[in-house]
Amino acid sequence: MFTGAMVALITPFHDGGIDYKTLDELIEFQVENGIDAIVPVGTTGECPTLSHEEHKQVIERVVKSVGGAAPVIAGAGSNSTAEAIELTAYAKKVGADATLQVCPYYNKPTQEGFYQHFKAIADEVDLPMVLYNIPGRCGAGLTPETVARLAEHDNIVGIKEATGSLDQASEIAMRCDITIISGDDSLTLPLASVGGKGVISVVANIVPADVKAMTDLILEGDLIKARQWHRKLFVLSKNMLTLATNPIPIKAAMAMLEMCSEELRLPMTPLEDGKKTALRKTLQEYGLLS
Repeated sequence: MFTGAMVALITPFHDGGIDYKTLDELIEFQVENGIDAIVPVGTTGECPTLSHEEHKQVIERVVKSVGGAAPVIAGAGSNSTAEAIELTAYAKKVGADATLQVCPYYNKPTQEGFYQHFKAIADEVDLPMVLYNIPGRCGAGLTPETVARLAEHDNIVGIKEATGSLDQASEIAMRCDITIISGDDSLTLPLASVGGKGVISVVANIVPADVKAMTDLILEGDLIKARQWHRKLFVLSKNMLTLATNPIPIKAAMAMLEMCSEELRLPMTPLEDGKKTALRKTLQEYGLLS
């Protein structure tokens, strides 16, 4: 459930509301392309601008739409432990297979605070949990020591590493056997060299089969052939995270590919015209646009 190509699914909008018809179509596209798991309402899914009710509705709709064709790892994190427990319990109630739990943001807990937060969720709701370590978004992050402590809990089974540090991932791998998952598309293969087993991918929103081709080779231990996919995906992957803040570029790309509207919710704003030109060129060079 926690290895291979997992898509960090966008949340499509139309006239301010959630576009559930398009959401169903995007899920069908992912399933048809053999995605290993679907991860809704994370960073890429714009969870900060969804109401709590919308957040729950998206989880339920994704589970229903997937229909068991792939595991659903629902974003259910919060900087409030009680709120994270509520979302996690709801995810379990509607049939999600696991949850993704981001480090509490803004309030910057100590390492003991991080430990107690994740432990409380895992104790309260019997559902597999993937930790999400992204200090660039949260202001603070998990140390390898804290990850190792958390990995002792039966329900804490994986970590999405978005620190950009191979040293961090190496230390985690040395201290425990938790499944390490890349949180950056451009680092999926480098992370595999120190023990990573897949990616929760932004670029898989548009090229799921290509991301899966690379992660399948990684899981087979063929890093030489995987490198060919890494090189093909590299520029496209970097654009998704460097032209502007995620998910601005991926939504712009999906609009160009007529997969969904470019609509975002404030404070996220559309990609600038000059950067759209660069993105269009990248999509053309990749072979996605003529």
